Amino acid sequence: MDTVFENTKQRMEKCLDSLERDYDTIRAGRANPNILNNVVVEYYGTPTPLNQMAAVSAPEPRLLVIQPWDAGTLKDIEKAINIAEIGINPQNDGKVIRLSFPQMTEEDRKRLVKDVSKRAEEAKVAVRNIRRDSMDDIKKLKKNNEITEDEQKDGEKKLQDITDKYIKNVDDMAKKKEDEILSI
Repeated sequence: MDTVFENTKQRMEKCLDSLERDYDTIRAGRANPNILNNVVVEYYGTPTPLNQMAAVSAPEPRLLVIQPWDAGTLKDIEKAINIAEIGINPQNDGKVIRLSFPQMTEEDRKRLVKDVSKRAEEAKVAVRNIRRDSMDDIKKLKKNNEITEDEQKDGEKKLQDITDKYIKNVDDMAKKKEDEILSI
């Protein structure tokens, strides 16, 4: 039964990691290089992540500078950023690409908070689905007479405790991201 708990924890950790990556790509009014994590550039016919082709820095709170290692890729990088629809128009000066982050409006912030809540709810559903799968595993163990009824009840309670802990982690992550978005 311990393998059921370990498997459950690993799968729930992956849910949290996925949520963390999702939240990293949400633009909160500050220049954050993680917003470019999903940008893929067509480089000599091969889709290549932007962070493998260029140095990305944030010299100012509302500015990202992209310095490609191959100056010939500037146009391709600019095109990829436009295709990725991150909501910012790149400015290409022939040497680097600059992304200026505008001040967010109250409406933008409320829309982002809704998006954060939606993603948190999706993560909670995923965590609950993992719990359901694990509960089924415990029931199979009981059906095959590998554990007793008391062990099944204890296992189900432990699974619920694990689930509650991960649901709380999701709520904490969402609250932290909402606070970051709403801070001016």
